Amino acid sequence: MDNHLYRWRNKEIRKQIAVLDGDESPTVILKNATYLNVFLRQWLQAHIWIYKDRIVYVGKELPHDLENVEVVDCRDQYVVPGYIEPHVHPFQLYNPHELAMHAAQTGTTTMMNDNLPWLYLTNKEKAFSLIDTFSQLPVSMYWWARFDSQSELRDEEKILTDEVVHDWLQHEAVVQGGELTAWPQVLKDDDRILYWMQDARSLRKPVEGHFPGASEKTLVKLKLLGTTSDHEALSGEEVYRRLTMGYRVGLRNSSVRPDLANILSELQQLGISHYDHLTMTTDGATPAFYQNGLMNQCIQIAIDQGVPPIEAYMMATYNAAEQFHLEERLGGIAPGRVAHLNILSTKDNATPVSVIAKGTWMKRDGERVYQGDTIDWSNYGLDPLALDWHLSENDMQFSMPVGMRMENDVIMKPYPVTIDANTEKIIASNDESFLMLVDRDGKWRVNTIIKGFTETLGGLASSYSLTGDIVMIGKSKSDLLLAFSRMKEIGGGIVLVHEGEVIFELPLTISGMMYDGNMDDLIEKDKTFKRLLKDHGYHYDDPPYSLLFLSSMHLPYVRITPVGIIDVKKKHVLFPAIMR
Repeated sequence: MDNHLYRWRNKEIRKQIAVLDGDESPTVILKNATYLNVFLRQWLQAHIWIYKDRIVYVGKELPHDLENVEVVDCRDQYVVPGYIEPHVHPFQLYNPHELAMHAAQTGTTTMMNDNLPWLYLTNKEKAFSLIDTFSQLPVSMYWWARFDSQSELRDEEKILTDEVVHDWLQHEAVVQGGELTAWPQVLKDDDRILYWMQDARSLRKPVEGHFPGASEKTLVKLKLLGTTSDHEALSGEEVYRRLTMGYRVGLRNSSVRPDLANILSELQQLGISHYDHLTMTTDGATPAFYQNGLMNQCIQIAIDQGVPPIEAYMMATYNAAEQFHLEERLGGIAPGRVAHLNILSTKDNATPVSVIAKGTWMKRDGERVYQGDTIDWSNYGLDPLALDWHLSENDMQFSMPVGMRMENDVIMKPYPVTIDANTEKIIASNDESFLMLVDRDGKWRVNTIIKGFTETLGGLASSYSLTGDIVMIGKSKSDLLLAFSRMKEIGGGIVLVHEGEVIFELPLTISGMMYDGNMDDLIEKDKTFKRLLKDHGYHYDDPPYSLLFLSSMHLPYVRITPVGIIDVKKKHVLFPAIMR
């Protein structure tokens, strides 16, 4: 079988046919199942035959010979298709493999993943080899093809070339172009990205947008340019506007924007009763947000909000599959579909008691069954961070007159710096701190002041950032240097130092970006990290996103990037990076 597109070989298909003729036995039968038929939008009763990784029959018949068949009686239970997460950033401290294994335990058996880290953390050949490895998992792993870096990189034209983008789009595991965060440039005159968008459409691959707060005219223009979906609607009215234009709309419930319940309520007030063009997404939430699962939580919110259960399940199964033109393989329980199945205790409880992915039991009767193999990340160029350079007191010069003031977790505004930064420590009576972005190769640095991140913390060093460079924040230069030194020693990660003592460390040994360990352990570390920052005066909810989006050019108003401090709207460098 082609592990990306589920094109079974002729020999395999003949064996599947032989199951129906009684010459081969199914591997699993779900007997007496009340299942969701997504085509009729009805609960029907049937026996579901599975042969290896494919559903081969759904109906009233049973094989004559059940001697070598695993038969599971699903009487008084309900079977729905495996859930699909259509918009995944699989590198928010966790790694794609561990996230997939964790997601499967609560029924999310297909993930559509961002490819951005692979563009700058490894080369294309190793990235494609890694994708082939992911295709062997029971969870179906698909990918995007990014058109822009979401920041301002010093060598972006070398990372996102015509050849690179075209090869990603051509890859069978890639199911969409985007997400498109550089849409203002495309609207203006960026024909290079427009060409890539048209390339995606010619391959029948959708193009996802990223259009928070976009006006009606802007949305129309972007539709004409070739975008097909968007997940950035901030209200029911914005969802409604997109639906009227023919967009497919992802309703978001993420750690930084848990909007789903409010948006569904507003849609109901607007008279929306058809959900065919709606999906749901957790949009790359940080680890602790996933303690109780992924798409099962979205479905549950929808059901609790009054969405008919069938429609809630459809949004997380068939609707998502159809968005990516994969409805013949995923999102339904019918002959020919991949055997992704969730067994529920009741229709209105979206967290399954048992999960099957590609015909493999992931969870059974509430207990984890599939453990999975580990991945040797070094085979793909994703080694622990090894920095061969040092920071010194000479790098600790903060003289920029403009700093960055936090408005919330991710929005930054410029403000005039009035404090004396030529000092070892910034006094603890205010919420201003030193802020540095340092090249992971040690060639340049950007130094300024950030207001609103902490009131007392001595130093934070993080190799986790949007660009893969080093972020440092704190009130004490000596604590910052100690945090950086410890972060180097552990092969990359996040380190907190206060008054000369390391108070927290999170090793991120997969290229300094991702945790190579159990998701449950990471969830607890994420909670500890957030608690410690709040103890030191962090007033928001999602510090990993604050670190990640310091360099993100799709958010207002000012950003710290590899080229310097940038005014986002004007695309103007206020203060350039300094070469070391």
